[in-house]
Amino acid sequence: MDLLSNPALLLSGLFISLVGMALFMYGKKQGSLKCLVAGVALCGFPYFVTSLAVLWLVAGGCIGGLYLWARVSPT
Repeated sequence: MDLLSNPALLLSGLFISLVGMALFMYGKKQGSLKCLVAGVALCGFPYFVTSLAVLWLVAGGCIGGLYLWARVSPT
């Protein structure tokens, strides 16, 4: 399926990538490897996913993983 034929997929990818860019910039400014990794993942994976449900599930997994990583690690 063509990415441009589904506007919901296109806008969702844009939104998720913007959140990833914000996380990346925050991680770079704070020196946080956790936010850098999550930001790069959120910026990169929407280019390869062609299903709206998978897009949101992977984004939720990345953000949930960041939350868990931050809760488990001492710093």
